[in-house]
Amino acid sequence: MTDRWLFLKLLALGVLIASRCHADQRDVRPNVVLILADDMGVGDFASLNGGRSRTPHLDRLKSEGVWFSQAYSASPVCAPARAAMLTGRYPHRTGVVTLNMKTYPELTRIRKDETTLADVFQQNGYATGIIGKWHSGLGAPYHPLERGFDEFQGFRTHTDVPSYFNYQLTIQRETSHVKDKYLTEDLTNRAIDFVRRHREQPFFLHLAHYAPHRPIGAPEEQVKAFMQTGLPREVATVYAMIQLLDRGIGRLLETLDELDLSERTVVVFASDNGPDPLVESRFNLDLRGTKYTIYEGGIRVPMIFRWPGQLSPGNRNEPIHFVDLFPTLLGMCGVPVSEGLQIDGRPLSKALIDGTPFPPVRHFWQWNRGQPMYSHNAAIREGRWKLVRPYVTRSLPKSESNQPVRLYDMEADPAESDDVSSQHAQRTTRLGEALQAWCESVERDRRRPETPSEKTSD
Repeated sequence: MTDRWLFLKLLALGVLIASRCHADQRDVRPNVVLILADDMGVGDFASLNGGRSRTPHLDRLKSEGVWFSQAYSASPVCAPARAAMLTGRYPHRTGVVTLNMKTYPELTRIRKDETTLADVFQQNGYATGIIGKWHSGLGAPYHPLERGFDEFQGFRTHTDVPSYFNYQLTIQRETSHVKDKYLTEDLTNRAIDFVRRHREQPFFLHLAHYAPHRPIGAPEEQVKAFMQTGLPREVATVYAMIQLLDRGIGRLLETLDELDLSERTVVVFASDNGPDPLVESRFNLDLRGTKYTIYEGGIRVPMIFRWPGQLSPGNRNEPIHFVDLFPTLLGMCGVPVSEGLQIDGRPLSKALIDGTPFPPVRHFWQWNRGQPMYSHNAAIREGRWKLVRPYVTRSLPKSESNQPVRLYDMEADPAESDDVSSQHAQRTTRLGEALQAWCESVERDRRRPETPSEKTSD
């Protein structure tokens, strides 16, 4: 009996030692949760709009993380912005220059010879998943499962979501009709499930929410609560959508806490571009412009990085751009960028951890429907100066000679209301030349020969 007791005790001790050794050998590289809202403006945070909206969880994330007061998307529309975020390259280089996948399939897909953030994480042993909106290519070769993601639970085009209560959802490669759930809550539940299933290994989760993109819709109870504050129905509906988005993010953060993953998970929140002008206008820090324009209201977005114990909470006032996310997230995870991979973004992980200044760099933007027309809706930012080639309506000629450029001092005039190009003629000329050189560079890259794998038809 004594021998049996001793045997069981030694066996239990062996199991304990083995489990501890296994825990010591566990891969402890940080996880990454990259959350993207759709058409959400900087002014949609309750802490920035005087409480018009209700975003307690996003405001908590903002207070616990690094808030970028000059964060920029790569484009004033969704598909090009997402392409830049996933590749670290300006969207034109990736082949993505517009947003209508049905009309312009070849201009809305990330080329097959581009390396995505998911590719790199997958190659380095991370579980990778995208839940929500994939707006980076139709056709089998451009499916998320072919672009570095192990799991896909979402939709590939806006036509899959005629309503937030009635939508098509693809799980891996099988599509089904959903009509008994609310899309934002459904995506949140799937994200939480992904985290639970992969908590024992490093993971990269891209939660690409659709809210508050059109077609706007939310449970009537939430909408009426905002209407009772005096808001028109459309704005009340958008704020209700954002409130439900916020609740879902809160649940996801609680899950990370519950699983003891918060301190080894980099959480990033951003929006793909500014608010949609086709929805009734709402407060957006009095920024000029909206989605579709390269003024601040179209390209400046909310952005937060949270990594407890590594990143000191606070505000960074230097410009950060979507192309910076690729090298920065890889740097935080100790994942090397492949030698020879050409990216436009800056690796900012060390500066963020150390609290040192970002290296100065120029940033660029341009967008129009279809083939790029670089003579309009284009901009360059260098330090405090931003040069703009304004958007021109389709009824007017688009030759460069007809487009007067405008120069804004973003420190003195963040609302872009005072054109100072005549007072700074040399600077205006120099920045205009730099913008033109960039346009020519990315256009050459966009038109480079396709690889054989890219020629698969849609």
